Amino acid sequence: MSSDSELRDLYQEVILDHNKRPRNYRVMEDANHRADGHNPLCGDRVTVFVRLAGDRIEDVSFQGSGCAISKASASLMTDSVKGQSLGDVDTLFQGFQTMVTSPPDMDVETGSLGKLAVFAGVREFPSRVKCASLAWHALRAALKDSAKASAIVSTE
Repeated sequence: MSSDSELRDLYQEVILDHNKRPRNYRVMEDANHRADGHNPLCGDRVTVFVRLAGDRIEDVSFQGSGCAISKASASLMTDSVKGQSLGDVDTLFQGFQTMVTSPPDMDVETGSLGKLAVFAGVREFPSRVKCASLAWHALRAALKDSAKASAIVSTE
């Protein structure tokens, strides 16, 4: 088995694990920010709950339904942003967006994304980019106190 194939298998395993046992999957009653995201093209729905303390995410959770990529992305996102400053979260958002929307043949730096790098393969399937990005857009909307998050992601 080649190392590319082994890496792909590992990535698939991480995504399936987070889909079956999503982390931070709950309604947060004491959230001070929240937003709903919906992808009308495939039916994925997510609500992101955030408790901010100053400019730091003290706690974050989500609920919703959707495909394995959508749920795993929300799970890994909540793990990655918990305890982070708003600036760090914005940097993660930008890095994640760049990674999933870059052309498949383009070399993309994923080292700063940690476990989120498992979604690098999504860019080979443009219709799945929206699945991977939905929770991120809902998080961004929650932090901006928007009522709804846009599920439409440009794949340019």
